[in-house]
Amino acid sequence: MHPDLSTARRRCSPTAARTVIGILMAALIATAMTAALLVPAGGPRADDIRFFRIGTGTTGGTYFPVGGMLANVISNPPGSRPCDRGGSCGVPGVIAVAQATQGSVENLKEMRTGTLESALSQADIAFWAREGTGPYKGQQPFDQLTAIANLYVETVHLVVRAESGIRNVADLKGKRVSVGEEGSGTLVEARVILEAYGIAETEIDARYLKPGPAGDRLVEGEVDAFFIVGGHPVAAVAEAAARTPIRLLSFDDEQGRGLKERLPFFTESVIGEGVYEGVSETLTLGVGAQWLVRGDVPEDMVYGITRALWHPNTRRLLDNGHPRGPSIQLATATKGLAAPLHPGAARYYREAGVLEDGGTEPKVEPRREPERTEDDPMPTLPVPVPPAPPAR
Repeated sequence: MHPDLSTARRRCSPTAARTVIGILMAALIATAMTAALLVPAGGPRADDIRFFRIGTGTTGGTYFPVGGMLANVISNPPGSRPCDRGGSCGVPGVIAVAQATQGSVENLKEMRTGTLESALSQADIAFWAREGTGPYKGQQPFDQLTAIANLYVETVHLVVRAESGIRNVADLKGKRVSVGEEGSGTLVEARVILEAYGIAETEIDARYLKPGPAGDRLVEGEVDAFFIVGGHPVAAVAEAAARTPIRLLSFDDEQGRGLKERLPFFTESVIGEGVYEGVSETLTLGVGAQWLVRGDVPEDMVYGITRALWHPNTRRLLDNGHPRGPSIQLATATKGLAAPLHPGAARYYREAGVLEDGGTEPKVEPRREPERTEDDPMPTLPVPVPPAPPAR
């Protein structure tokens, strides 16, 4: 990596990032307006353009590139080549923009205020936000939160240098640990994991860093470990592994198994050998990455977005756009959803045969009801689906 890159990363403020996004939005508008002047009669005009924002994550994580891929899939600005001639199969007139954010927590906050129409989020955080439980206890439930699709499983990475004496989570006490930046899903998960292992946040030297700077500082010896939750391979982890030998810590122990039993969104996940340079197979924890949308986005819009996502021509873009792309499958799109399907998405899934006739339940195996206590922060989750429209 270029020696100045880590310094540049640290100096890139959220304000600078939003400035860049504003410039890109202006460029997109100008391009779309120009293209609209060239559209043949009958095609979408400039005043038909609709912008659709997708909240993602930091540029060193997985959400940002995956969100960019999804934005490309559903966009179909004026002047685009027709779908049946090898062009865009997205929603006519839609220009989708993947917006860099701090991650799941900020995404849900911006969706709640209407700043974002849609976003990617970890399933457990989305569920807590919708229900007003867990870290959202005492807050108004976000009942406008609905789902487009479950996308893939993202994994919990706890990264240390290969020569480190840190062999398990308990060894983090007294160490310099990046737990993720404020507003990120990583920070929420790191706190849940530390608590499960009996470690208070005050018992570590906590640093609140984005994935890229966290990886840089691990390489430079300025932190001892860092958490990141993302679909592997995560760019920040891959970059760190390319610069210095690293290890990933496993959660294959009593506390890790207890987390999976107590919080049903956590599943067993494996990061295979060779995913990161020099790193052996690691058993870790997984949680669903889901594409969410505000419930007040028009039904026809979300129907078109969902249809574009699963259009046969989209498969090539998903498979080649990102290593997590092949995991995005129609067969798992309605599994383990943290929020009800948006009516537009539900309409598409009924037509596609993913939902049972009548559209009240998805075709998935029911989740086993775990034992829980009064203090458990999250109940077992049925997959919520809006009722089918009346027959006409």
